[in-house]
Amino acid sequence: MLDVDKGELIEPGDLLIEGDRIAAVAPTTVRSDAEVVDLGDLTLLPGLMDMEVNLLLGGPNHESPLNPVQDDPAVRTLRAVANARRTLRSGFTTVRNLGLFVQTGGLLLDVALKKAIDFGWIDGPRVVPAGHAICPTGGHLDPTMFQALAPHIMPLTVEEGIANGISEVRKAVRYQIKHGAKVIKVCASGGVMSHTGPAGAQQYSDEELRAVADEAHRAGLKVAAHAHGDDGIRAAVQAGIDCIEHCSLASEETLRLMVERGTFLVATTYLADGMDVSRAAPELQAKAAEVFPRARATISRAIELGVRVACGTDAPAIPHGRNAKELVALVDRGMTPLQAIRAATTVAAELIDVDDRGRLEPGLYADVIAVPGDPLADIGLTEQVRFVMKGGQVYRHDATTQ
Repeated sequence: MLDVDKGELIEPGDLLIEGDRIAAVAPTTVRSDAEVVDLGDLTLLPGLMDMEVNLLLGGPNHESPLNPVQDDPAVRTLRAVANARRTLRSGFTTVRNLGLFVQTGGLLLDVALKKAIDFGWIDGPRVVPAGHAICPTGGHLDPTMFQALAPHIMPLTVEEGIANGISEVRKAVRYQIKHGAKVIKVCASGGVMSHTGPAGAQQYSDEELRAVADEAHRAGLKVAAHAHGDDGIRAAVQAGIDCIEHCSLASEETLRLMVERGTFLVATTYLADGMDVSRAAPELQAKAAEVFPRARATISRAIELGVRVACGTDAPAIPHGRNAKELVALVDRGMTPLQAIRAATTVAAELIDVDDRGRLEPGLYADVIAVPGDPLADIGLTEQVRFVMKGGQVYRHDATTQ
């Protein structure tokens, strides 16, 4: 088993689980009626965490670009059930669901998903829900911008996140918090795969970004900002926003400011390698061709400078269930395998303000996965999960040979 803090493999890897918690590591005594789960020659790791997914999008039968106007809230929630199970079985036991941007009538579908998982009705990871993403009219997470829809098609309300001006963004944030959001997502810059103009253009004013951060922080919640461009990233950091998603075009000065302020980065860097843009409009493919190579270099520099990087994939921009590809990409950008594993365990736990997971230690949640071989030597083994336990319950146990 891997001691994430020391960066050492401990042999043999023995854990005693009682209820939903780890009771002991390498226990010296075990009750005679204890159930023994022998995994053979596998390596135990803490359950991994993905800090940017959208379980309500993608997954089964998502090929149509018209899903945003074809799926009603019920179908979309059922879509999330399949995606949540796939994510859990891939070894990711905690996720942040970062922002609905579809018409729901004001329902927070990811909060409902979290409740169903917590009640044990369906299988899935622990979910930190954001409710609706907060975005200006015509911004990257205004869903009409992904297909350049005509006026008055799929209009969203302030409660559903489309908010302009300080009073509206405050109302939008308060609505998400009122109905169960545990993190706030805001759109600070343009995007690559939407018809919003340059990917790097700042979309909310400095004052609006400060209002979002103020509302969330007074309620004890952190804020995650979608931001590709340097101006938007810097404005978000200076506004007190806690986490930058993507960070593709950040300057050296801005990266150093993130280090100084302790701002987290969720790099979603595998997108630059593996995102399928073949069906996108030509102008969006051109943006991707420009942004992705620069993004790779930016993330490598962020790692060199010591920015606190947490694992996040932006699934379904890559398929649900392939989340571990982000760890491989982080190593490719310059992390050691241990640093990449920490990005998906201890650093992620710090980002979501929890101390009950991310390590294999007594008293913590029994969120345990197993892979064949030594992931410190080959980070690609995190794509070969053979066993998944969440809260002491087994959700995957592939046959092993003794």
